[in-house]
Amino acid sequence: MKTTLWVNSEHSDVQEGVTIADIVEGFEYNEHDEKGLYGLNGRLVIQPEYQRRYIYGDGIKDVAVVDSILKGYPIGLLYFNKTEDDNYEVLDGQQRITSIGRYVRGLYEVPYKGNLQNFTGLSPETQQRILDTPLLVYVCEGEEEQIKDWFRTINIAGVKLSDQEILNAVYSGPFVTRAREEFSNPASSHVQKWGAYIAGDIRRQEYLERALQWLTHDGNIDAYMSQHRHDENIDELKDHFVRVIDWIDSVFNDVKNEMKGLEWGRLYDTYSNNEYDAEQITARVSALYSDAAVRRRSGIFEYILGGEGDKSLLEIRIFEDRDKKVAYERQTSDAKVAGISNCSYCAISDNPDQQKKIWDIKEMDADHVTAWSKGGSTDISNCEMLCRLHNRAKGNR
Repeated sequence: MKTTLWVNSEHSDVQEGVTIADIVEGFEYNEHDEKGLYGLNGRLVIQPEYQRRYIYGDGIKDVAVVDSILKGYPIGLLYFNKTEDDNYEVLDGQQRITSIGRYVRGLYEVPYKGNLQNFTGLSPETQQRILDTPLLVYVCEGEEEQIKDWFRTINIAGVKLSDQEILNAVYSGPFVTRAREEFSNPASSHVQKWGAYIAGDIRRQEYLERALQWLTHDGNIDAYMSQHRHDENIDELKDHFVRVIDWIDSVFNDVKNEMKGLEWGRLYDTYSNNEYDAEQITARVSALYSDAAVRRRSGIFEYILGGEGDKSLLEIRIFEDRDKKVAYERQTSDAKVAGISNCSYCAISDNPDQQKKIWDIKEMDADHVTAWSKGGSTDISNCEMLCRLHNRAKGNR
């Protein structure tokens, strides 16, 4: 792969460099669909289809870029890929270039000399100093595979690319273009609904990644994107995603905060063929939410879907050590008076050696007299100590 360095130096024999004025020529920005991200008077594509969306617009990172320019600090190397007809696309530096373009177009302010300053409010001399700022650019030329490998390599600094962002670069094409339009658009009317169940930033491709995970079942997104790279539609991906979301809505009437980020694709694959009564489930969710013994609310939904058999999903609160000690001393005292084992199950067993055995507290576990799953509370009044053998055998009986 061939690379050329663009610099601004009288002593350099490489290609003449560019300034901020060159980069922002023809720049327009639409914060809703982010179209029109071009520079160099239309010859530079600032956001190729394989790039992430703009994420610096947080009032911190974008301001820091412009602040560095105002102070005369370098903003680092930029990498362009030369395509054809003397056109280019940004390999690395999209966030910095977009931040600069947005500022020059008057879309936000930065602190300067004690005040928040919009570009148009700066003195003409300061405006020109910004526009004349030279930029250091590497221009890369090569086959697509070489360019994509280079893209992986250089994107190890700054805001690290997510796995999905890298896959979008590697398998850029019509499928990625349409998938991004559907699942990476923060202005989409579906974002609020989807956001109840999906954790992450839609601009960082995390919604798209989740849709692909749900569809591929085994999570082999790489293979799926390779196979479908040149597809002109994303119907299979979109249809499966909608089915999962609609299934969640049909089973659970109330949206809870703990639903966000659950493995809904796996839960759909496992339980979607079962029949559920939404009203009954709503009542059970409410009851479990109000149960002080439930320490892991995010496990409630799979616990219910699975028929309430796996209590480990809920991390049920166990008896406090002081309650165990009180129960142990009470049982042991009564057992010695009665001449029987301090484990009630041993006392009625057929084994003569166990019928009168007094177990040490270290050899016993606390258990609910009435099982928690049957309404028993986790307090001293419902606590009994059993030898470990019988406690394991008792289960939910």
